[in-house]
Amino acid sequence: MWKLKIGEGGGPWLRSANNFLGRAVWEFDPEGGSPEERAEVERVRREFTEHRFEKRVSEDLLMRMQYAKQKHLLPDSAPVKLVQSAQVTEEIILMSLRRALAQHSSLQAHDGHWPCEYSGILFIIPIMVFALHVTGSLNTVLSEEHQHEICRYIYNHQNEDGGWGTQELSPSSMFGSCLTYVTLRLLGESSTNDALTKGREWILSHGSAAAMPQWGKIWLSVIGLYDWSGNNAIIPELWLVPYFLPFHPGRFWCFCRLVYMPMAYLYGKKFVAPITSIILAIREELYSVPYNEIDWNKARDTCAKVDVMYPRSLVQNLVWTCINNLVEPVLNCWPVNKLRDTALKDIMKHIHYEDESTKYIGICPINKALDMICCWIENPNSDAFKQHLPRIYDYLWLAEDGMKAQVYDGCQSWETAFIVQAYCSTDLVHEYGPTLQKAYEFIKNSQIRENHPNYEAYYRHRSKGSWTLSSTDNGWSVSDCTAEALQALLLLSKTAPDLVTDPIEVERLYDAVDCLLSYVNKDGTFSTYECQRTTPLLEVLNPSETFRNIVADYPSVEPTSSVLQALILFRELYPGYRNEEIGKCISTASKFIEKKQREDGSWYGSWGICFTYGTFFAVKGLSAAGRTYKNSPCIKKACTFLLSKQLRTGGWGETYLSSQTEVYVDANRPHAVNTAWAMLALIYAGQVERDPTPLYHAAKELINMQLESGEFPQQEHVGAYNCSLYFNYGNYRNLYPIWALGEFRRRLLARNK
Repeated sequence: MWKLKIGEGGGPWLRSANNFLGRAVWEFDPEGGSPEERAEVERVRREFTEHRFEKRVSEDLLMRMQYAKQKHLLPDSAPVKLVQSAQVTEEIILMSLRRALAQHSSLQAHDGHWPCEYSGILFIIPIMVFALHVTGSLNTVLSEEHQHEICRYIYNHQNEDGGWGTQELSPSSMFGSCLTYVTLRLLGESSTNDALTKGREWILSHGSAAAMPQWGKIWLSVIGLYDWSGNNAIIPELWLVPYFLPFHPGRFWCFCRLVYMPMAYLYGKKFVAPITSIILAIREELYSVPYNEIDWNKARDTCAKVDVMYPRSLVQNLVWTCINNLVEPVLNCWPVNKLRDTALKDIMKHIHYEDESTKYIGICPINKALDMICCWIENPNSDAFKQHLPRIYDYLWLAEDGMKAQVYDGCQSWETAFIVQAYCSTDLVHEYGPTLQKAYEFIKNSQIRENHPNYEAYYRHRSKGSWTLSSTDNGWSVSDCTAEALQALLLLSKTAPDLVTDPIEVERLYDAVDCLLSYVNKDGTFSTYECQRTTPLLEVLNPSETFRNIVADYPSVEPTSSVLQALILFRELYPGYRNEEIGKCISTASKFIEKKQREDGSWYGSWGICFTYGTFFAVKGLSAAGRTYKNSPCIKKACTFLLSKQLRTGGWGETYLSSQTEVYVDANRPHAVNTAWAMLALIYAGQVERDPTPLYHAAKELINMQLESGEFPQQEHVGAYNCSLYFNYGNYRNLYPIWALGEFRRRLLARNK
């Protein structure tokens, strides 16, 4: 039986900056569990498979079963279901809140964070398997049980048409279908079973693997299923140009440069893994013509229609034609070709720095898998490669639908900071004192205390005083993660100082503020991991048909709002520190948020789905900066927008298509998290004081959605990434409804005094 282990690490190849705080890893114990517990696990697995086309997302039931066994905590009251004519009262809201808080507190780990599934992107588990296959480590790292659960996950998320999507909720794509098909074959599945037969038929009927988008072509090239000549050039020599040029990779968004950096190394080497009998067999399965007859030049510019999310412009076609037909051939001619070895050595220096500064976790699973292959190519017996292997487990998560790969090594710091704020909104903090004390300690101990050595030489932003999205070991500081963590610490100290028995030192708060102010772009806005370093015009270099806006770290509403709120709260509590700079920052950030409002009154959410998310952050930030319904046209328009989208039942529901189309797409059914975001935006905009009727309807919707366990339902994923990828934040389903109901109750009590 599987068991989730928290904060553990050992062996000669694992390193940690703070004793593995926040690390969550699933391990298999062949002797674990009673017959009844094993039967219950099999039941929830079977039910997911039987209903997978009706309910496509998992509910993280295996983790919940483990915590229920450990803590034996159940709600002490029955759920309330309100008929249409029933009134929502303060007592009913309080009852709902206490049930939700009790159950959610029982899911807290001993180290203070709330472990959860952070997944939903299908192509990540295949690239992990590919990296292990290439390096000959597949059966060493992944046990038979791991491999079985990975296969279960892939089969459970096969679409009815036989293909697989890029993400769990999306229609079939060539990218998703080819990578998952190959993964199953590498894991020993027969090409003649029904699922693989249907998958192969889908692939061949949509153009074969020759019609993969760019990222897919690169991965297939690495494992020997696609020829490197069919790829657009990824020029390693670009790393040798002077940094002052706008197209130096050090100026690109960190995700872009850290993924394309090892890709450039692999392209420069034209590396191909050993060709085995299984690879030869898959070559025959993925293409409609014999492998040696494929026109790779034609394939280079071929992409299946279902995968073309962002078609290339004429300018892009001209640029890439020039790069492929002129620049790359010149770079391969003597004596210029001597630069390639120099560039590849320079890239490996950067790869090693990234690996060491993240304890071999990487900024994300994609660059982690690529870096691992590069280290193996350089030296298969190196310590660097060996340190990569145990960190594979940091990305694997198990649920009733099988074993998947997370989009990051977790979102521990990010969600814990919001959970603290949600609990504080309820005015019930002293009922959950131990829970909040552990959360406070987790956030405090997750702060990065020092800058990475020589960080500027490797194009890294300062990190001293910051927080990551996940754990300290991840090492990548983020502007809004730092802001929300700082807010959580300050808010709990302000709301319940008696609970904070060992407060964070003031100097560390100053470090956090210093870090936040270092993120300010020239126009006063905030991006994500770094300041914006280059022009959006360089998107012309983006070779991907699937992902857009990846070259620059664009400023967006959500991180700008998070930093704005944190600085306002900090200035209230510590008015003497860098007051003038903070004041200027508050002014410019507020104006940016106002400027980004759309004509209909909404804000586009770049990191969540979508307009309810963006509008929540925008309104909360503007409200903190002193904007009100009376003095701000932006707040008025936002309220009008949100009320126009409220469903007749009282809730809100928005689908991931809103992010793709950049137009609000109604789900036609309420979503607990979208409803909570909309409620919170209206509450911060003063709706309780003006007319609480819409909020009473929304509160009734949330209360009626509450489950017998006290939790709120897991529905469609609401996390988003650059308008392209959609995934699950496992704690959002509870923290935001708690926050919305808590804030609503608190405002009602204040109004009725």
